[in-house]
Amino acid sequence: MTDAKPLRADARRNRARVLEAARSAFADLGAAVPLDEIARRAGVGAGTIYRHFPTKEALFEAVVAGGLEDLVARSESLLTASDPGAAFFEFFSSMVEQARFNRALCDALEASTGAPMAMVGHSFKDGAQAEFRSTLGVLLTRAQEAGAVRDDVQVPDVVALIAGAVLAAQRHDQDDAIAGRVLTVISDGLRP
Repeated sequence: MTDAKPLRADARRNRARVLEAARSAFADLGAAVPLDEIARRAGVGAGTIYRHFPTKEALFEAVVAGGLEDLVARSESLLTASDPGAAFFEFFSSMVEQARFNRALCDALEASTGAPMAMVGHSFKDGAQAEFRSTLGVLLTRAQEAGAVRDDVQVPDVVALIAGAVLAAQRHDQDDAIAGRVLTVISDGLRP
């Protein structure tokens, strides 16, 4: 296996612009958004997109993976927060929103292409899922030690609650009011 050649600075900038434009376009218009629209939003030609992402599915998977990597970085930034309870619940809410976005994109892309798409755990780079769970565990433990989260809650419970919140929101056509209420009820149930 050969290592990929590092991208030039301008190519890295273009790739980042494409990913940001794709995330925005997928969020606004769904998985059926044309690549030309993503190129327009990024301020690049369609060829630039294809140089970085040979298919729309590859671009989509990169958007999902990027969101998850951002979530890992966010969790690490909260490890030293002065209010461990607030940090945990802020991160929990962020996880639910990211999972809702990723799930909606996966479902839309599956419907438009007929091809099953990987979801949360499969989109992490090697080792990132373990790192994510470890960091989530530290946030949870700190919140429990501060008396903000029940002592009987474990990381797998939190992951299952995220999945439940996402499924509840999907059952109600992505209704933000219902999603917000479900998140509030789950958060209240996590408190002692």
